[in-house]
Amino acid sequence: MKVLHSICIIFAKFLKFEFLETINTVNKKRGGWWALSPLAVFLCLYLVTSLIVNDFYKVPITVAFLLSSCYAIALTRGLSLEKRVYQFSVGASNKNIILMIWIFILAGAFAQSAKQMGAIDATVNLTLSILPDNLLLAGIFIAACFISLSIGTSVGTIVALTPVAIGLAEKTGIDLPYMVAIVVGGSFFGDNLSFISDTTIASTKTQDCVMRDKFRVNFMIAVPAALIVLCIYIFQGLSISAPAQTQAIEWIKVIPYLIVLGTAVAGVNVMLVLLLGILSTGIIGIATSGTDISTAFFDWFGAMGTGITGMGELIIITLLAGGMLETIRYNGGIDFIISRLTRHVKGKRGAELSIAALVSIANLCTANNTIAIITTGPIAKDIAIRFHLDRRKTASILDTFSCLIQGIIPYGAQLLIAAGLAGISPISIIGSLYYPFTMGICALLAILVRYPRKYS
Repeated sequence: MKVLHSICIIFAKFLKFEFLETINTVNKKRGGWWALSPLAVFLCLYLVTSLIVNDFYKVPITVAFLLSSCYAIALTRGLSLEKRVYQFSVGASNKNIILMIWIFILAGAFAQSAKQMGAIDATVNLTLSILPDNLLLAGIFIAACFISLSIGTSVGTIVALTPVAIGLAEKTGIDLPYMVAIVVGGSFFGDNLSFISDTTIASTKTQDCVMRDKFRVNFMIAVPAALIVLCIYIFQGLSISAPAQTQAIEWIKVIPYLIVLGTAVAGVNVMLVLLLGILSTGIIGIATSGTDISTAFFDWFGAMGTGITGMGELIIITLLAGGMLETIRYNGGIDFIISRLTRHVKGKRGAELSIAALVSIANLCTANNTIAIITTGPIAKDIAIRFHLDRRKTASILDTFSCLIQGIIPYGAQLLIAAGLAGISPISIIGSLYYPFTMGICALLAILVRYPRKYS
């Protein structure tokens, strides 16, 4: 068991995500449906209640997570209260969670300081002057697809583009959740396809296949979905009328966003990208403020402080979600689902559907598509060997369905950070996520009709 644990640690470090070090070495619990019940409690408290009262702000998401987290701790068997809380804290202090909190803090500081010094307004004015009104939606979607494909991360794309999308929504009157959903949807195009994406690396390594072969299968599924969504945005863009540009574009104030986008596309770490963005907003803001240096300097500090504190709720949600989902894993919820779904698999089509269901449910229980792939990857490989499935197709299924679920869960990092930057409920974004849903439908059809035939 210790040897297997060590191998997992080395494998995780090789893929540049070390979260597997938090795997508990205690004996695994044999879970049942009860182990998954904290997730059901959260969904009922937040999603179902909000739908019933038709108000997504009636039940604060922090309260829903707090109550479901308390329920998860109370549900854990065989441990004292102190050890239950410790087990919950293991999940909350996971390296991935802490890293995400750092990104939230820096994103809040950058977004607010960029807004305060006029970078967002300048970038929005530039975008409106370049893109025709009817291609505004399509242009934002293409930009999100291109950036995410270049940098291999949906979070980095959302951090870079969401503030601009918010500014465009304010100037054009487009529904804010709809505009934010365009960015979120496009960000998953690259997360699913990019050669440097964590999900691509994890899915190909667990299935022992070559990245370019998995890319070919994914390309045949993701690109048709993206083209369908692009046509929808072009059609819906025909009715958009942006205001005539009367303000002169302040080119110097666009520089912070050019730095952020340029360094992101160049593959620079997302935290360094945000730090460079924050520094550039400070330098340019002070230089163009028209006030004395000390006043402009403290205004910049004040903007950063406002942005950081504005991320407080998001950070609390992330900590509570990480703890609750770790408790579900500790109680055997994920292992139970894997055993139940693989018990009655028959035929190639059923085998592929079981792999899709496995990674989807694992993603629901972990809120991290890379962890979901690593958790279910070895099982998917065994299924592929048993039913003679093409490993390139199984790698594509793992990646595609994990990105689908990650893109639509309201407690995933992507929707949380997009909603946090926009100041809206993550639930309000889900209904406008055209690309993740279209990609999921295309992936499901690919399994049912055995497409692409060469890999089926």
